[in-house]
Parts: sequence; structure tokens; C-alpha cells
Amino acid sequence: MEVPTVKIISHCFVKPKFVSEEAKKPIYLSPWDLVMVNVNYIQKGLLFHRPETQDFSITTFLEELKDSLSATLTHFHPLAARLATVKQQNPPSIVVFLNPENSPGARFIHSAVNLTVAEILTPVDIPVIVQSFFDHHKAISHDGHEMSLLSIQVTELTDGIFIGCSMNHMVVDGTSYWLFFNSWSEVFRSKAYKIGDLIPIISRPPVMQRWTPEGSDPILTLPFTHEDEFIDRPNRPFLRERIFHFSSASLSKLKAKANSECNTTKISSLKALSAVVWRCVTRARRLPADRETGCRLAFNNRHRLSPPLPETYFGNSIYVVRGEATAGELLDHGAGWAAWRLHEVVVNHDDKAIREFAGSWIKNPFVVKMSQFFYANNVQMGSSPRFDMYGNEFGLGKGVAVLSGYANKFDGKVTLYEGREGGGSMDLEVCLLPENMVAFECDDEFMNVVNGLL
Repeated sequence: MEVPTVKIISHCFVKPKFVSEEAKKPIYLSPWDLVMVNVNYIQKGLLFHRPETQDFSITTFLEELKDSLSATLTHFHPLAARLATVKQQNPPSIVVFLNPENSPGARFIHSAVNLTVAEILTPVDIPVIVQSFFDHHKAISHDGHEMSLLSIQVTELTDGIFIGCSMNHMVVDGTSYWLFFNSWSEVFRSKAYKIGDLIPIISRPPVMQRWTPEGSDPILTLPFTHEDEFIDRPNRPFLRERIFHFSSASLSKLKAKANSECNTTKISSLKALSAVVWRCVTRARRLPADRETGCRLAFNNRHRLSPPLPETYFGNSIYVVRGEATAGELLDHGAGWAAWRLHEVVVNHDDKAIREFAGSWIKNPFVVKMSQFFYANNVQMGSSPRFDMYGNEFGLGKGVAVLSGYANKFDGKVTLYEGREGGGSMDLEVCLLPENMVAFECDDEFMNVVNGLL
């Protein structure tokens, strides 16, 4: 039996509909951006059923996507640029920045695969072919010197359409990623992009001014002379990837249970669920009782700064905090105890901590090396169920699933999505080594939360 493959039908580049004088200027990056040089592109997308109406034309649909993308890039012009590097001699260092000159724009791909929506969603594990629904496979952010910073891939299935978006992680974090996606959907829905010279208005325009610590040079340097000194492309082992769904009712019960165990009301559903995942992954790994473990949470800095950055700040503004415990401590106590550990590290991540990190980075700049950043005994919670994912319809109706590509996955990576039915429900995309997934998906504590048996 022939294994289906994704076939590229066409590709092109899309530039902003209008380019302002401001959009022609280089953009210099913040500490939060520069540390991401080795991180993969963000790859997320939506799966839709193909409209059954006779008047639906894939050719017309693709042209409308490209035209609305061009109009949206007028507001999000950095995504049409490329990275550039300038070497400095005194002291030896490099400046990496966004250069709008001579860039062909964002890439747009039309592809097809002989598979149905059910063949993507029915298997227990996410099919590996989903990785082919995204461009820039295995690319790291530094590759944005030669590759587009944004690539849209629209894949036709037999009865569905997948819209996949790959976006450079030096340019955006998850908040900015979904701000763009939401804005593109809004422009598509408005049809205003079809009106001559009109620039469509969007409800949440991005703020492009990059944040740097007070008193620092807005043009920040990295202490390297050649990319071999900092580029890191680790090869990850094979992982099983599976999505688990949690109803709002089940999460409400879990939150109440965790707060009751700690005699508090401060533990959120997200922290309670993260604590359960931390415990159950640790149990699945069969770690010795004295082995140090951690649960890392990626948090938005915008509202934690004083004064806060606007939520529409376009760029990276995230930081990872880590709850710690030995395997024995974690499993001897309840999920409420673990959730409180996470609550404490989150509460302590305030304006002072953010500015101390930024100030320290200015004095001793560094970049993340993925091979060193993710420890074997960690769980890493990423993305957020607060992002508006299913509100992006592009005239196709509500999506049936949010899926991701190869990017930034490793043993213990957990990605949070909003549940399709909303109302506080969540989906978790869990990546584990096969032997660990076998134990994890049979863990009574975890599956009781999945099934609402609390």
C-alpha cells in the first residue's frame, strides 16, 4: 500500500499591500528575541472540513487568502522582512536585526495530500505526516537570514483543508503569533482587502516598538564572531505525540481539589493540571526518589512589567519559570502540593525579577542552546489555552482541530490549546519517548482527570 505524501502544487511570495516609511526601517531586537536564535519556528495550524457547497472554489479561496495576507502584512510588516547580521570589531560581536530591504516577503504554499480529516484525527497518536503540513521543517530562527520569517502552507485533504503557519521565534512569541493569526482572519472576514487602495482596519493593531531595559543601548549585540560559536541543532529521538481533551467540568473539579488540599483559593486550573502532568510524567519515567525533577512554565511578561506592556506588543515577551522537587517529594505529596509549588514560582515572577533578568542579560548576553536547555527529567508546559484559536475560520466554518509541526518538541514537552467547545475546556498535546508514553497513557491519576472521575 502506497504511503500518502504531501505534494507541493505551487508556491509564491507575498509582500505587504502597502509599505510605510516606518516599515522600511530596520528593527533591532530585544533580549527576549535574541535568546531565541536557536529555537525552531513556531508551527501551528487549523484543520477544517472542506465546504460542501458547489460554489466553493479552491482557486478563488487561495487568491483570497493571499490578498488578505498581503493586506494583513501591511500591519505586520516585520514578518515580510529577513534577518541580517552585522559584525563589529570593538569589541568583537554581532548585531542581528530585522532587515526589510530586498526581502521577497512571506512565503505562501499550496499543497495536497490524499488523506481524509478522519485519517488525521482518528489515530491515537498524531500522524507523523502532519509535520509535512508546515514549511520550514526543522528550521531554527537563525535560518531567517535565508528563509522567510513567515510561511503559510495551505494543504488540501480529500475532504478538508489545513492552514499551517510557520513563524520565526526571534520575531514573535505565542501571544504575537496568535495576534497575527487573529488579525489575518479578521481581515479575511471583512473583505475590505478587496477595495482598491483601502488599508483594512484591524481591531488590535500590533505595537512594534521593541522593549529594552531603561538606560541600555537599543542596538544590542551578541558576543560572538562566527555562527559556529552559538548555533545548535540537536537531533531529537523519536517521540510519540498524543492529544488529550479535558472538559471544563473536569478542570473545575481538579482546581477545587487542588485548592482544598492546600486550604487556598489561589491555584488556577492551569497550575492544577500542570501539577498532575508533572507528577504523572515523573511516575511514567520511573525515576529514583532522590532524582531532581522540574516543571517549567512559559509565562507572558507583558502584564507583569510595571508599567505593563500592551498585550498587542509584537515580539517576544516570555520567560520560563521552574518548579522543582525530587521525584520522591513529588509523588509522596498530592497534586495540590505540586500545584502550590508552581503557584509560588509564578507569583515571584514579577516586575523586579523580569528587569533583573534583562539587566543581567545586557551585561552577559547569551542565547539558548536547545541541547542544554531541556533537561531529561523536566516537563515543559508551552502555549496557552487563552489564545483565540478556533475564532479563525477563513470562511470555512469552525475548525475541527488545532495541530502543530515538528518544531520545539522533546520528551516532556506539553502544549496547551483551548478546547474546541470553549467554556474553559483544554486540549493537551503531550510528547514523550514511546516507553514513557505507554506508562503515561495508562496512569490512573491522569486518566481520571481526562475522564472527569475526580
